[in-house]
Amino acid sequence: MRMKRWLTFSLVLLLSLSLAVGCSKAPNDTPAPESSKGNQTDKEGTKLEPVTLKIMIPGDRPPDMDEVIAEAEQRMKDTINVKLDIVFVPWADLGQKTQVTLASGENIDLIFDAPWLHINQMIADGFYEPLDDLLAQYGKAVLEKRPQQMWDANKYNGKIMAVPLGVVYMSGNSYVVRKDIREKLGIPPIKTYEDLINFAYKVKEKEPGIAPFTAGGTSGLQQSSIVAQRSLNDYDTHVRYTHALGSSLTLYYKNNDGKVYNLFEDPEPVLSWLKDARQLYNDGIVYKDILTAKDFLQPFMSGKAAIVTKGSFGTGLTFDQQFKNNVPNGDLETVTFFDKTKGANMTNFKQWNFLAVPKVSKNKERAVMFMNWANEKENYDLLSYGIQGKHWEPVGDSEVKLLDTKGYWGFGYVWVWNPIDERSDVDRDKRNDEYEAVLRDADSFTKDVLTGFEFDSSAVQNDLSQYNTVEAKYYPAMFNGVLDPEETLKKFEAEAGPSLKRIQEELQKQIDAFMANK
Repeated sequence: MRMKRWLTFSLVLLLSLSLAVGCSKAPNDTPAPESSKGNQTDKEGTKLEPVTLKIMIPGDRPPDMDEVIAEAEQRMKDTINVKLDIVFVPWADLGQKTQVTLASGENIDLIFDAPWLHINQMIADGFYEPLDDLLAQYGKAVLEKRPQQMWDANKYNGKIMAVPLGVVYMSGNSYVVRKDIREKLGIPPIKTYEDLINFAYKVKEKEPGIAPFTAGGTSGLQQSSIVAQRSLNDYDTHVRYTHALGSSLTLYYKNNDGKVYNLFEDPEPVLSWLKDARQLYNDGIVYKDILTAKDFLQPFMSGKAAIVTKGSFGTGLTFDQQFKNNVPNGDLETVTFFDKTKGANMTNFKQWNFLAVPKVSKNKERAVMFMNWANEKENYDLLSYGIQGKHWEPVGDSEVKLLDTKGYWGFGYVWVWNPIDERSDVDRDKRNDEYEAVLRDADSFTKDVLTGFEFDSSAVQNDLSQYNTVEAKYYPAMFNGVLDPEETLKKFEAEAGPSLKRIQEELQKQIDAFMANK
């Protein structure tokens, strides 16, 4: 599934999906230890020697992170005896930084990865440790806190190669809109995509100091682009990303037919969306610096834009407070075109964020012990929300009251997320609860015919590298309307077409074999 992308996805960012998924159990074929808290001694029964785990995750380091780490280390001192070295990587630099780190052999004990990043490639290249045995021995809580469907759909060649981080079977999506500007202009609540675009043109006409529309413009954030967001509400053909290119629609699925489509050969409906984005850019609707803004949310958060793409249904208190700090008189609302009708949405139950143990780690067992520790309720709360009484306070077992989102903001989705312990923001916009309920109900979805399929990219690694190099030149600009799509597609195909075709053919061959064996 696509993940919120603050993701990127909007960031997914970034994401603040808040309702918890129902009960789960550990995989039937994976035995677990009797107590996840009994991992504090070695085989001889002596106390574990202290180790420092180096963990690489995306985002920005909160001001109070050291205080949270100190509390975590104090709690772990007499059990798994771990210290934490957390390395934060800006979202826009994430793909390159993590790939270079892994390729260099630098010692990392836990690292964030995702299908929209390069997890398939990293697995194919042998950078990650299989986790089945380690989780069976040290990861009882990790296994139990994720439902069976999640484990079944997120293995690679039948093995657990990374721990899925998610709470739903599909990510929400919306546009965050300046409600104060909409009301100032006398525009009624936005109900359709056409309403949204009409609002953008009104902003262009009446509010010259504000960009009507902004989105993710860099390669690392292309799933938050104008066209990518448009595709998320395609209920006519169900255009979706492929296993080979997890964040690019130059190859895509549609109609749930098990076929791989190539944008250079089968351009519709994507080309129509590209043309619409180009028109928006030519008309001055799109933020002019969209390709150079490392943080695509910044123009909106500082009051310089009226619409921004979002990888969830609501904004969340942290988002709202950060915006209010910059624009005290501003007001926000989210607009979604999500269809909550049963069966309208499709899923393969895949998660879009993962935490992996690199092969180079010298502390694999302790890394899994830490993940297990982090998936115990009290510790999950600490890492997700900060110091109780300072940054947050509990409201029952499943809700949270956020107290200080400047000192510590939630980013559990990049290293601890599980569907059992995640709390709902008590101050959330509860109008989105009905949408969130759909996302966490497996029975509300139409099952993707490719559920359980995994792509082995080893045969086309060179083609993937060649294609990705060319894609960075054209894709983000084209998918935000900065470049003319028809002219750009010709140049794009001339440079990347042969590589893309070979990737398509290899992917289709593997899909055909998978379908034949179902």
